Amino acid sequence: MCGGFLVAPQWVLTAAHCNGDISVILGAHDLKAVESTQQVFGVKSYHQHPDYMLVAGTPFNDILLLKLDREAKINKYVQVIPLPENENDLLKGTECFVAGWGRIDARYEGSSKLFETNVTALGRRKCLQFIPELTDRMVCAGSRAKLCDVSNGDSGSALVCNGVAHGIVSYGFQIPPSIYTRVAAYLPWIKETMKEG
Repeated sequence: MCGGFLVAPQWVLTAAHCNGDISVILGAHDLKAVESTQQVFGVKSYHQHPDYMLVAGTPFNDILLLKLDREAKINKYVQVIPLPENENDLLKGTECFVAGWGRIDARYEGSSKLFETNVTALGRRKCLQFIPELTDRMVCAGSRAKLCDVSNGDSGSALVCNGVAHGIVSYGFQIPPSIYTRVAAYLPWIKETMKEG
């Protein structure tokens, strides 16, 4: 299972390593409950970034656009998360949050309820100490105060900073920091793909 987020009424952004037979549920908060807020969709078309690749288990250009089989009904529970306005990098120290259904402790496979954690964007120099394969198309973020981070099952979820989707959960190591696909680096590809439909 992966996360994803609505970037237009008929488009979801997620991680490319989440490809496969996907159905999309928007407005869900408890996966074990049938909620009136949920909207379920099929996927009309998959648009994986052409340069996506796995190198020794590390995903690069880990971004996938899904065109839904119809437009989502935007309401209090289902919202579009805005994309960055330009290709600038996320400033170190920016406070962000991530929400998902990933594993919440070492013994537990995943959560049926949506959890949210706060993380802080880290500088590239600091991140390179932990993740030498970091590129300028990735963002590194984690929690400094406590060991809370994204985990298995959170892939594809949005890194939201100041109300904008700046990253897509790509991978991590169960302890901070984790790596996110930097959405701003792919703005031209995202816009062109959505325009071509």
